[in-house]
Amino acid sequence: MDVLTRLFQQHYQFPAEAARPLQGQLGGSGRAIVRLTGGGCSAIGILYPVREENLAFLEFSRHFRRHGLPVPEIYAEDLSQDAYLEEDLGDTTLFEFLGQHRDGEIVAPPAVEAYRKVIAALPRFQVEAGRDLNYKVCSPRSSFDRQSIAWDLNYFKYYFLRLAGIAFNEQALELDFSRLTKFLLGADHDYFLYRDFQSRNVMLRDGQPFFLDYQGGRKGALQYDIASLLYDGKADLPPALRQELLDHYLDCLGGFIDLDRAAFMEHYYAYVYVRILQALGAYGFRGFYERKAHFLQSVPYALKNLRWLGQHVKLPVALPALMEALQRMGSSEKLQGLAASAEALKVRIFSFSFHRSMPADDSGHGGGFVFDARSLPNPGREEQYRSMTGKDAPVIDYLNRQESVHQYLAHVLSLVDASVSEYQRRGFKDLMVSFGCTGGQHRSVFLAEQLAKHLRAGNGVEVVVRHIEQEKANLEKLVR
Repeated sequence: MDVLTRLFQQHYQFPAEAARPLQGQLGGSGRAIVRLTGGGCSAIGILYPVREENLAFLEFSRHFRRHGLPVPEIYAEDLSQDAYLEEDLGDTTLFEFLGQHRDGEIVAPPAVEAYRKVIAALPRFQVEAGRDLNYKVCSPRSSFDRQSIAWDLNYFKYYFLRLAGIAFNEQALELDFSRLTKFLLGADHDYFLYRDFQSRNVMLRDGQPFFLDYQGGRKGALQYDIASLLYDGKADLPPALRQELLDHYLDCLGGFIDLDRAAFMEHYYAYVYVRILQALGAYGFRGFYERKAHFLQSVPYALKNLRWLGQHVKLPVALPALMEALQRMGSSEKLQGLAASAEALKVRIFSFSFHRSMPADDSGHGGGFVFDARSLPNPGREEQYRSMTGKDAPVIDYLNRQESVHQYLAHVLSLVDASVSEYQRRGFKDLMVSFGCTGGQHRSVFLAEQLAKHLRAGNGVEVVVRHIEQEKANLEKLVR
């Protein structure tokens, strides 16, 4: 951590006052991600002991910015200490924004528009910035070639099929992998392939997208990245919206190259398959092998996408052994159990005023956590915040500047995460978490929203948020 505070002071010429690890952002990469603040400024520090990927990220970031692409500015670096400092792009990922703007299969216009903006930027990475990119810094390969595809397919075979207990004929499957690889390489693959173009790697700030985590990029086919975004497991985009967004991508892409849509579509769904298989390999490695159970919560969504493909898509290449293995996955009791556990738990989050009544539990489960936020600094005592709530940006900024709030929230997240994991393991269906403060408008609302964002980002649970005092105020306005 010392190296990050040193880089902060080197860039801003004054010291960092606080350094806070970002919850839920380690994912499967092993990166330590820290927000450093001081003097009214903020930056993100990264610690990651893989020099080749750090070099690729820094080189690509500077290259993309020269092309005017929305990626973080690199403020400072010390690769001898595996560290660098970059622009703070906020806290809202495309994935979180989608969760806030959907009701089941209905995705609201703000989320659709955000996806359209993201997709419009993709050809600029692939074509415009890809033309003069230094592919020599790519890690571990400079192109998505035969070797890269083999790694992904074997990742799926050994870390998902094997560990999930799915039977398969290894020789027949290898023959299918060979046919699939040959077919994939038949697509034009002279473009920049972002590699992990998915909803958690896009930040939204002031309604505009910014892009992260392209350090695994290399030369490859256009189809891969749009398949990654549209078949992003937990995002669970409805099929009709996926098609609408694919059409939008092709319209945008046509502004950069002489596009043959039929040729593009001939290879598209093969790339959808290979991306899903790669993701399943990652879920299996992290979940079955490393026993990080929350990665397995994404498996049901991947299986849902595979079922849709099986019903609606016929590939131009025969893959009988692979398709048989995928059918066995669909009927596996072990994998169906993952689906049941992922769908079982609902977390209901409330904010309330201690001067009124506490939220009632109507689930029959008997309540849950009740956290008292009255020990935290109270923005309601400040005249400029009095008429606002914990959902308003000035109040959020005020509370985010308080170190005691971050410490409090870290303890809350640790307790709730432990309960969520245990509740899922035991098949419980409901967890209630309530935050109370004096008026039920500022601190409790802020904490409820922060917990909801955290759970939506990575725990595979259904989250419902209610702000009791705001509901009462809205009702009183209607009555008047």
